[in-house]
Parts: sequence; structure tokens; C-alpha cells
Amino acid sequence: MNKIKVMCVFGTRPEAAKMAPVIAEMRTFAEIEPIVCVTAQHRGMLDQILHAFDIKPDYDLDIMKDGQTVTDITINSLSGLEWIFKAARPDMALVHGDTTTTLAGALAAFYNGVKLGHVEAGLRTYDKTQPYPEEMNRSLTARLADAHFAPTATAKANLLKENISSGAIFVTGNTAIDAIKTTTRPDYVFAEKQLNDVDFSERRVIAMTAHRRENLGKPLEDICRAVKDIANRFDDVEVVYAVHKNPAVLDIARKILGDCPRVRLTPPLDLNDMHNLMARSYMVMTDSGGLQEEALELGKPTLVLRNVTERPEGIATGALKLCGVNASAIISAASELLSDRNVYDKMRRAKNPFGDGFAARRIVKAILFLFGASPERPEDFV
Repeated sequence: MNKIKVMCVFGTRPEAAKMAPVIAEMRTFAEIEPIVCVTAQHRGMLDQILHAFDIKPDYDLDIMKDGQTVTDITINSLSGLEWIFKAARPDMALVHGDTTTTLAGALAAFYNGVKLGHVEAGLRTYDKTQPYPEEMNRSLTARLADAHFAPTATAKANLLKENISSGAIFVTGNTAIDAIKTTTRPDYVFAEKQLNDVDFSERRVIAMTAHRRENLGKPLEDICRAVKDIANRFDDVEVVYAVHKNPAVLDIARKILGDCPRVRLTPPLDLNDMHNLMARSYMVMTDSGGLQEEALELGKPTLVLRNVTERPEGIATGALKLCGVNASAIISAASELLSDRNVYDKMRRAKNPFGDGFAARRIVKAILFLFGASPERPEDFV
């Protein structure tokens, strides 16, 4: 039997971090030939992950340019992927999650008659503007996919409501949990050198990110003002804010938080640094999707700086709290966690609904099953 050629298409750091365990798992099966194709929608941050997981792309479009728009990313990814699909002739393409590269990869597979697998399928807010443009990227990809690797039963239920066949849906857990089990360790030394000076034993450190498109402008200003108030209220708190390079984020963060003595502004952190920062922190504040899953796996209470989340399972467990972007609401939620140990412990002890560390194995076994290389359909993650 010829090997099953599976081409993984991704372009951003979050996609790469979550696809890396799948690529590693595919390499252990003689029946599969993994092909790695990157658009490099995010060049520098993507390269960090490629290096960390020793992934060498077979194809690299290198599309990133200063001031790129969503339209630029879509057009350049789609046109570049056209010739790659014709050259590589994969049996299946795998895309991950909700980025613009994901949608372009899905369209390229469809246009070239290639089966499509969607990793982290079925997450929904049912608000096409939040997260933007990710909600529609993910929803549209579902219409094109032949196999849906849903991380949870809730994600599967969303797909079923959209008339996706149950036979095409595999509940796998989230590959983010697979990845984080390989990156955190107690003797870790941070690549971002200033983090080695943080006193995690004496300070209650809040690990923070905030950069989403829908939060740019006044919402981000309110978030930063809330953070400044929290740092000023609690003498033993230090906030480590990994600031996105987008000037619309960086300028606001520097203007409001640049002179705050217990707020440390760092460049974007690589995956290992971010995971180990969260592991040593007291709590997390973020508008990121992936960090919601990762912080929960690390047992860190997390305030979600968004109005909606496509990960309601974390809210249901009590480990995540959706507090929006209103400054007073953020201050209130953070102050409660910093003042009431019972509330903190209840969030910290919540069970992780997102995975068990074996999502990549389930995905690869599902691919083998779909192509007739294995008689057994993998059991769903529960």
C-alpha cells in the first residue's frame, strides 16, 4: 500500500504549536508521509515554534509583510497554495483552528479535490464579529472539511447542529494539552532574560496577554487601565504582559502601563517561555483562545478579557471567568481572586475538559481509519 500523504498547512504560532504534536505522531507511523507547508502568516513567531519542535517545512510561502491585511493574507496564501497542492499531490490536507491561513488552506484543498481534515473543529460563539475574523474562518472551514477533529463533546454537538454527519466527526481532545506536557519543567531558564529576575516565590505574578482585533482601541485601553489599578492595589502583585508587536497594541500598552512599577512589559514570548511563565504564575489574564486551554491544564485561574468565548467548557468548569473588557468588571474579578482564597482554590481545582494529552494519537488513528489503513475507529475523548 502506498503511504498516505498528509499535508499540514499552517501559518501562525498557535497553529504551529497545536499541529506540532500531530506531525510528531504521524512520523511514528510507517503508513503516513507527513508533508509540512507553512504560509508564514506570522514569520518570527512561527519560526520560534518550528525551531522548538524541530519542524522543517517542505514548503514555505513566506507571505508576511509589514501592514498586511486579512485580504492580503487570504490572497497570497491561496495563490501560493495552488501550485503547492499541484506539486505535492497530497491525499489529505490538515488545517488547524480558525486563522486566515486555515480558511485559505481549506479553500485550496477544495479547489484541488483534496480531502480536508479540520483539527480543533466545532468551536463556536455564533457571533461572526467575535472573535474576528476567526469565527467565520472556522465556520466556513467546517463546510469544506471531510473530517472534523473536534476537541470536546460540546464542539461535536455544534457540528451536529450544522448538519455535519456524525460519522465524519471524531472527538479527540485538544492538541494544546499534548504540547504543554512537553514544554514545562521546574528547572526551566527563560529565553526572555528579564523573566529570570521575576520573584515568583514572593510575588503573586499575573501572566497576561491582550491583543485581539476586536479589543483594539478603547477596549484595550480599558483593559490596561484595569491592570494598572490592580497592580497599584496589591503590593505583592506583579503583572507580566507579553505585548504583541502590533503598534496598535504596543502603543497603548506603553502609554498606560509603561511607567507602572509592578507591570513588566515584555516582547511576545516563545511557546516555552509562555508555558513556563503561566506554570509559575498565580493567575492568568488573557483574550487569547489557546491560553484558555493551556492555563486550565496548568491549574491557573484565568480571567478571559473578551465578551464571548468559543470555549464555554472552561467557563462551565469554573476554571475560566468571562469578565469582558469593562475596567471595573476586570478589577472586581481580579480583586476577588487576589483577596478570597476560597474562590481562587475553587477555580484552581477545576477539572480540565479540553484533553488528556493523547489528541494527536486519536487524530492520526482517525486518518488511518478513514483511508482504510486501520479497521478500528478511535474511541472518542471523554
